[in-house]
Amino acid sequence: MIALQIAGGLCLLILGGETLVRGAVSLAERLKLSSLLIGLTVVAMGGSMPELVTTVEAALLGSPGIAIGNIIGSNIANSLLILGTAAVLVPITVRMGGLRRDGGVMIALTMLFVFLLIMGFISRLLGALLIAALILYILKAYFDDRNGGSNDTAGDDDPGGAPKSLPVSILFVFVGFALLILGARFLVTGAIDLARLLNVSETVIGLSVIAFGTSLPELATSIIAALKRQGDLVIGNVVGSNIYNIGGILGITAIIQPIDVPDGINWIDLTFLVGSAFALVIFVLTGRRISRVEGGILLASYAGFMALLVHHH
Repeated sequence: MIALQIAGGLCLLILGGETLVRGAVSLAERLKLSSLLIGLTVVAMGGSMPELVTTVEAALLGSPGIAIGNIIGSNIANSLLILGTAAVLVPITVRMGGLRRDGGVMIALTMLFVFLLIMGFISRLLGALLIAALILYILKAYFDDRNGGSNDTAGDDDPGGAPKSLPVSILFVFVGFALLILGARFLVTGAIDLARLLNVSETVIGLSVIAFGTSLPELATSIIAALKRQGDLVIGNVVGSNIYNIGGILGITAIIQPIDVPDGINWIDLTFLVGSAFALVIFVLTGRRISRVEGGILLASYAGFMALLVHHH
C-alpha cells in the first residue's frame, strides 16, 4: 500500500511538471516575459506548492523537524540533485540577465536562514519580514525584466505541444499545479508511513524523504525543461525555488505557526545548505553554463549528503 501511494504520487508529479512547463513557457511568450522570470515566478511557485502544503501541515501538527528539515533538504536537493541531474542529461547554458541579482538574493536569504536556525526560534514577525523581502524581490525582478530583459523571451525555443492561446496556457498551468499538489499529498503520506515503519526521526525524514518528495515537481520540471533546451527555465526554477522556500514557505509557515527549530538540525545540514547555494552560483559564473562534469560533482555531493545524513543523525 505504501509503495502504491509513493508510485502514484510520483506519476502525478511528473505529469504535473510536464503540463506546468508547457503552460508556463507558452505564458511567457503570450506575456512577452523572459523564460528566466517565468522560471523564477510561475514555475518556482508551482514547484514549491508541495513544500508549502507539507511544511504548514507539519508545523500545525507540531512536527518542526519535518517542517524545517523539509526546507533545508529541499534547497539542498534543488541545488545539488535537480541541477546536477539536469546538467548531466543536457549541459545547461544560461543567459546571465537576472542571474547575478537572483543568485545574490538566494545566497543572502540562505545566510539569513542559517542565522535564524542558530537563533533557534522563528517568530511571526520574522515570518512577516521574510514575506515582505520576497514580495520586494519579485517586484524588482518583474520591473528589471520589463525594463531590459523582455527581448530575451522564452519563445527562442518553442517546446512541442505548447498551448497556443492564453486561456489554454493558463489552464495548463492550473492543471499542472493541481496534479503537483495531489501527487505530493500521496507521496508525503506514503513517506510518513514509511518513516514510522523504519523507526527514524522526523528531522531525518524531513531532510531526506519528504524533501526529496516535495522537490520532485522541480526535478520533473527541470529535466523536461533541460531536454527542451530551456536552460534559463532550469536555473530560474532552481534559484526561484530556493528563494521561495526560505522567503515564502518559511515566512508563511512562521506567520501561521511560529517555529521552534528542532535539535536534530546539525552543522552538516547547515554546511551543505550554504555550500550548495555557493556551488550553484560559482558553477554558473564560471563560463555561463553548467557542464556535465559540474552536474556530476553536484550529484555526487548530494549522494554524500544523504550518506552523512544516515550516518550522523
